[in-house]
Amino acid sequence: MEAGLTKRRGCSCTKDDFFPEESFQSINNYVKALKQTPVRLLDRMLTRSNVQAELDAKARSGGSMKKTLSWWDLMWFGMGAVIGAGIFVLTGLEAREDAGPAVVLSYAVSGLSAMLSVFCYTEFAVEIPVAGGSFAYLRVELGDFVAFIAAGNILLEYVIGGAAVARSWTSYFATLCNHKPESFRIHANGLPDGYNHLDPIAVAVVAAICLCAVYSTKASSRFNYVASVIHLIVIVFIIVCGLIKADTSNYTPFAPFGPRGIFKASAVLFFAYVGFDAVSTMAEETKNPAKDIPIGLVGSMTITTLLYCLLAITLCLMQPYGMIDVDAPFSRAFELVGWNWAKYIVAAGALKGMTSVLLVGAVGQARYLTHIARTHMMPPWFAKVHEKTGTPINATIAMLTATAIICFFTKLDILSNLLSISTLFIFMLVALAILVRRYYVSGETTIQNRNKLIAFILLILGSSIVTSIYWALSDGWIAYCITVPIWLLSTAALWMLVPQACSPKLWGTPFVPWLPSASIAINIFLLGSIDKDSFIRFGVWTLLLLCYYFLFGLHASYDNAMAIQVKTTTTEDNTPYENAESGETTSTRS
Repeated sequence: MEAGLTKRRGCSCTKDDFFPEESFQSINNYVKALKQTPVRLLDRMLTRSNVQAELDAKARSGGSMKKTLSWWDLMWFGMGAVIGAGIFVLTGLEAREDAGPAVVLSYAVSGLSAMLSVFCYTEFAVEIPVAGGSFAYLRVELGDFVAFIAAGNILLEYVIGGAAVARSWTSYFATLCNHKPESFRIHANGLPDGYNHLDPIAVAVVAAICLCAVYSTKASSRFNYVASVIHLIVIVFIIVCGLIKADTSNYTPFAPFGPRGIFKASAVLFFAYVGFDAVSTMAEETKNPAKDIPIGLVGSMTITTLLYCLLAITLCLMQPYGMIDVDAPFSRAFELVGWNWAKYIVAAGALKGMTSVLLVGAVGQARYLTHIARTHMMPPWFAKVHEKTGTPINATIAMLTATAIICFFTKLDILSNLLSISTLFIFMLVALAILVRRYYVSGETTIQNRNKLIAFILLILGSSIVTSIYWALSDGWIAYCITVPIWLLSTAALWMLVPQACSPKLWGTPFVPWLPSASIAINIFLLGSIDKDSFIRFGVWTLLLLCYYFLFGLHASYDNAMAIQVKTTTTEDNTPYENAESGETTSTRS
């Protein structure tokens, strides 16, 4: 067991629990480490992990997570993770402000993008069944530095997503109590607009979810299963009863804001699909990853997309899009059509759905942080798994504390836009990692094929970025006649001219390179529909990540890798992990 992870009685919160590495043992060591930053950064940028490395890293948590989940559990976790605040709140906001009744097309576009990402995630989750999710996948294929930037955005995604759902929980709870959605929030005049509606109920809900997530993953699964069943019954009720009160005249005009409004809404509504990646973090606790993960992920996303589209159609048929309430749209819609009693059923169902989203998010985000801490990019104290509960208690409490602080202050619209940027960015990187995984194996791929791969990937990325920027800045169409064919020809050239160097052993993403290339293109395109202020917030967060990395994370992970390398040279068995961490990896993939 490594330094900082030794078993102690009671609460251990010494410096060595957070920074046990050599660089932080004295001021002189730290100054020396800072002077070596360029060399260490180059080492970490060029270092790629491998599958065995990520599997071996599980031993650093001090205890093992229990394999208790089946495909049935994962499917319900998937639906529980996704169907929540997005559909019950953002549908009304985007229908009213951006898309009109065409919000159903926005959900279809977002669903397509999410499904492409699901196929990419599934291959990684089956081949690398660890709690690290996309962080572990990117570390294997794109290296430590890219993985850390993604990791920071993954954590931001979960904190913001949980905060948004918690605030929505308060809105529907107020409706259930026959109050206006904003009634239970405290208005603080001295705070800036957007951060001045304080939400103590959301904080209490997050605290309750924390206790449940800490106790047991299987118990969380049972609670999620019951809550999701009730939730689906309520959704069917909304669709059937809502269509009874439908008025087709409300569907005219269908797309009042045009195609730009549809895609702008689609970029924000991507928030409604966030959460399925939490299922991939449960691979370490899945009985049979090769069978259970594909069924669980693809099945839950298919059902979710269908339900989202039906709910969007129902809402816009019940009332004119301009009259939709942006805080509790479905409850208010039934109230306005004269079925006041139905709003209580809808509110109760929404609460159960959002509770499931919070619970699955709490389980997923803690496992992300656990695996990141195993690499020492975050303090190893977060990697501890409790021996009795089999859950990462420290990581769970830390993440949900951050969620509680943000949900206390910040409004939903600010949270949803920032969340969409982080999520689309991460999903784009995972799709890129699939291309690298399939077409590049160190020591086997020829230099010529490697250079072709780099060139075609740059063309795919470049054409997608230019398309997105042109969409954001212009109403024209001429540039698309250049960028789209470049994307198409680059993908076709990759398919025909570069041989695949790696085949999945158990389950693989279909239609490579077309499917991951399409995922890259659509994720980047949707980024072009998000507002400027959200990109500024995203840039500030990325800058903070880089500051932390250069001051702490880089040196901790470098020291950890060097310590493993030294330890390896004193033993007779050099495992693939140690070679990988020293930057001298050869692939174990076949």
